[in-house]
Amino acid sequence: MQSLLAAIVVLPLVGAVAALLPAPPGLKGRDPGQAVLRHGVTVTGAVLALTVALAAGFDHDHPARMQATTDLSWIPALHIRIHLGVDGISLPLLLLTALLTFLGALYSYFRPPTGPGAPSPKAYVALLLVLEAGSLASFAVLDLVLFFLAFETVLIPMYFLIARWGGEDRERSAWRFVLYTLLGSVVMLLGLLLVGIKGGTFDMVALATDNGAGLSHSTQLLAVLAIGTGLAVKAPMWPLHTWLPDAHTAAPTVGSVLLAGVLLKMGTYGFVRILLPVAPDGMHAFAPYLAAFAAVGIIYGSLVCLALARKGARGDLKRLIAYSSVGHMGFVLLGIATLTPTGVNGALFANVAHGLITGLLFFLVGALKDRYGTSDLDSLSGTTGAALYGRAPRLGGLLAFGAVASLGLPGLAGFWGEMLAMFGAFRPADGLSRPAFVTFMALAGLGTLLTAAYLLVVVRRVCMGEQKEHNAVPAFADVQAYEFAAWSPLVALTVVAGLWPAVLLGLTDPAVQQLLGGGN
Repeated sequence: MQSLLAAIVVLPLVGAVAALLPAPPGLKGRDPGQAVLRHGVTVTGAVLALTVALAAGFDHDHPARMQATTDLSWIPALHIRIHLGVDGISLPLLLLTALLTFLGALYSYFRPPTGPGAPSPKAYVALLLVLEAGSLASFAVLDLVLFFLAFETVLIPMYFLIARWGGEDRERSAWRFVLYTLLGSVVMLLGLLLVGIKGGTFDMVALATDNGAGLSHSTQLLAVLAIGTGLAVKAPMWPLHTWLPDAHTAAPTVGSVLLAGVLLKMGTYGFVRILLPVAPDGMHAFAPYLAAFAAVGIIYGSLVCLALARKGARGDLKRLIAYSSVGHMGFVLLGIATLTPTGVNGALFANVAHGLITGLLFFLVGALKDRYGTSDLDSLSGTTGAALYGRAPRLGGLLAFGAVASLGLPGLAGFWGEMLAMFGAFRPADGLSRPAFVTFMALAGLGTLLTAAYLLVVVRRVCMGEQKEHNAVPAFADVQAYEFAAWSPLVALTVVAGLWPAVLLGLTDPAVQQLLGGGN
């Protein structure tokens, strides 16, 4: 178990290097592109298998304890260590990352990415594996400096995935993604260095055990402001979200899946793993502002989606789902801002649910775009539109399933996280203004109604309607076998998490209670 987590983090890097090597002599004459894409499926599949083995060997009776730890000296002069570990908070995110990356690699094997500036599949597979390594490391490292390095590692591969394999306006969107996140990361680095220097260590476990006792009140305020800004950009919190819609719209299908399903979670994970236990006084001071931004983000994201969904708005379906992420991640930030076990558990549940559901939605929109050549809502619902229930009933059914899961239908994964976040806001931590948080809860409740409105409009426009005989879109296959293989795990897990939430909450709750010092 001790070396298993390290192997999970390192294996994708080894696979990325191997993907760039020349093909063995035995493969000459075969399609080198298919061979390297098969290599990506093999490596990501091995990482997923190891992560499942890690989960199987995890001590579920003590999920608050760090397990599968590795602790090696790296830079002794600066007290920086290679410290890895997993607990009930990070384990679900490791599994989510490994699963989505494997499904993305599997989907890419059958439908290789294309683009005007796309180089060979070798670069694509190598970038995908580096992205996986950085994401897994972000959820596994327990040193502030290593967290920053892992946090930044994902930027370069995602930049190239957007810039080389993306759609229209891909280069500008890729640069915007990098510049926004880099500027936020510079501020975050200053905050991490401040905490490490003032706290006497960069070890996250030691700092969490100290629970902020070694940091003065002013230091905690500065740390939360600096670190929180960098994390909020990645989250994405309104009004620091403006890079997200362009990046999603331009990104290839698998890039959008990983951006929404994994990269956004790194920001909210940092709030829970670092700021809540390390700077509790600072978080208490800034919690009302974080909750206010979260509530505004929920309403803002929903209203923009409603505007994009209306007829004649020329709304892009990928852009609509990107804005929906602003609203859904607002529930995650609201739950964190309550500083209660209920709210934080809801935030962690919503994190995983959003990864499953939005990952599925981006897969489905990618399939629609492949079939129709566009993801423009007016085009999909016009006289030459989709009418998916009649043309491709299984694809239409899956899109409707993703929509109702995203709007928080009880019995599916999207329900529990948002409900618990609002319960936490109804009774926030001691010292926080209950009237203010009840107001934020009411705004979040209004956001759920707006979410239902725009998603049902999307389903009606894309899935329903009469299929015209003069429809200019040629006939196409319904859900194919490789698509079913890539999407069915997300559907199944969305249902399982909705019907059996105790599986996830049983992991997170003891760890959250410990991070909050017993909380109220």
